[in-house]
Amino acid sequence: MQKLPPLVELRAFDAAARHLSFKKAAAELGVTPTAISHQIRLLERYCGRTLFRRRPRPLSLTDAGARLFPAIRGGLDAFAVAIAAVKRDGNQQPLRVTTTNAFASRWLVPRLLAWRKLHPEAPLEVIGTDSVLDLQAGDGDVAIRYATGRAAPTDGIVEPLFSDTFWPVCSPRLLSHGRLKRPADLAEHVLVHSYWSPVDRDPPTWQRWLVAAQRRWREVPRFKDMQHLSFREELHAIEAVIAGQGVGIFSDALVANELASGTLVKAFGLSLPGYCFYVVRRADHPREKTMQAFSAWVRSAP
Repeated sequence: MQKLPPLVELRAFDAAARHLSFKKAAAELGVTPTAISHQIRLLERYCGRTLFRRRPRPLSLTDAGARLFPAIRGGLDAFAVAIAAVKRDGNQQPLRVTTTNAFASRWLVPRLLAWRKLHPEAPLEVIGTDSVLDLQAGDGDVAIRYATGRAAPTDGIVEPLFSDTFWPVCSPRLLSHGRLKRPADLAEHVLVHSYWSPVDRDPPTWQRWLVAAQRRWREVPRFKDMQHLSFREELHAIEAVIAGQGVGIFSDALVANELASGTLVKAFGLSLPGYCFYVVRRADHPREKTMQAFSAWVRSAP
């Protein structure tokens, strides 16, 4: 590919040729007439030809300038059209939001109608995964991460969303039938578990809850003596408890709708602190305004 002169020189020539005036070209490009004259002389030196007749006035194109002008004008127009198309296509691409499967299903997705009403021009692609995707590598645009304060995300612009609390919950049938009045009654029920990674610090599990319960109540069954039902996927554990298959300990952010409707109830008035949700977005992203709008929306969502 042949070497081209700098774009600034081509733009100066294009403006001067259209206006046949260095002064008007300077006003269009926001520079001084002297700067336009300097860029034109650099381009003439590059071409080895004079492109403008400066005397006698008014300014006019030489034969070389007249031959060059349509090519440069067409090229700059082609650049503008192509860049506008790329920008338009980029704005129409979905904003990729990654978060955990459970949070996506039980918190984010039910609220997406509100986002679409506010920003119909900004569709989303929700990537539910329990893996931490690399925003810097382009695997996603925005992430909603779940971590302790000591392990808060550091891979972008980080804004806290909210913290959650874990409660023992069950179907109201278990309480209404008098089968679950005291912690001691847990011995007759199944404890439902969902998976926590070994790297998670102090996860809010049944083991921790039973230790805390022993400090409040005298009769608390031992973990090893109880019945257990474990799920790798948190969503499945929640569904098992809704179906009355046992008592689970879940984030109030994930079962808020069920607690509000009475589909699930808190079995006991003892909870465990959870973690914190964070909104993370890549710095210097081409769609920074859309990402800021999403971050602001998700942090204000009820």
